[in-house]
Amino acid sequence: MIQEEDLNSDLSDIKHMLSDIQSDIRSFMDSSNHQHLDMMVNNVKNDYSGVIVRHLMEDAGKGLEKNMVKKCEMRNDCKGLLSNVLEKNAGLIRGGVVNEAAIEENRLELKQLRTMVPYNKCDICFAEASDILSKQVTLMRSMRIYETNKDKRKDLSQLPPEEVVTSILEPLCHQKRFEILKAISAETKNFSALSKLTGLRGGNLLFHLQKLIEKGMIIQRHERGDYMITGKGFKVMEGVSSIYSALEPKSDEQQDQDSE
Repeated sequence: MIQEEDLNSDLSDIKHMLSDIQSDIRSFMDSSNHQHLDMMVNNVKNDYSGVIVRHLMEDAGKGLEKNMVKKCEMRNDCKGLLSNVLEKNAGLIRGGVVNEAAIEENRLELKQLRTMVPYNKCDICFAEASDILSKQVTLMRSMRIYETNKDKRKDLSQLPPEEVVTSILEPLCHQKRFEILKAISAETKNFSALSKLTGLRGGNLLFHLQKLIEKGMIIQRHERGDYMITGKGFKVMEGVSSIYSALEPKSDEQQDQDSE
């Protein structure tokens, strides 16, 4: 009888060990797949942006060649200077997000170049360059990688308060739920792992998991399966990370680096 109990105990231990091994393998595969997918997406974005930049510069070259003043001894020099500004502006696309200050800096550079040339007819060439730059900015807007502070204020005015609070803010307002989201942002986790992480047991943990599931932040693969973050949940955590980074006070070392 004692031997049978020992055997059952050993079998139970083996089952738990196998379950933990399977969980580790799934977590590794999920993590690897996420990393591989992120790498693929970044490569596609880099290739895509490179093609767009080349197209913009070909278009800029044709526009300047066609519309700049033909009979001018400074034509080639000015064309080179204008092309440099337009290429720098188009190259902002490679960064993925275009800063308004960078656009204004390029516009200002065009204005400064205009003050350095002597003829009234130079207005024709600089008007063409300015028009090309504006077309580049329009494309950036259509790609949704550039928006002005005015655009952002307009977007803020359209935020639905009740939906934002109940669907985004309220699920994050508890530290334990935030810990759960943070943990499964990197890899899937089972109930036992989340219990150890949060210190919550049984119904208490289940309550917070259900809250996140109801708001579309996480899903459970199947009954009693691992929990994983959704696209919405990951975007929310990315947004929180961006807010925290923007508001976090810089250390003395970081401030010294920025001033260099």
